[in-house]
Amino acid sequence: MENQRNLRKERIGTITSSAMDKTVTVNVSRRVKHAKYGKFLTFSKKFHAHDEANDCGVGDTVRIMESRPISRTKCWRVVEIIERAK
Repeated sequence: MENQRNLRKERIGTITSSAMDKTVTVNVSRRVKHAKYGKFLTFSKKFHAHDEANDCGVGDTVRIMESRPISRTKCWRVVEIIERAK
């Protein structure tokens, strides 16, 4: 059972919205090199994450971790704030 908890996914992204109560929208971007042409492509995905303390703001860089479903759209939670917005 303990090994299952270590397999949770983690992502690092930027908060784009904190208008909801105890919920933030995190934009996670990743750069992938095209297999044939070598051009770098940027893919981004938005996640809703649970922020229990409501202390995250727009522009903060955060680490989110996969968790059990908290609501219909939330199955991630904020683990730590890496960098505050300036």
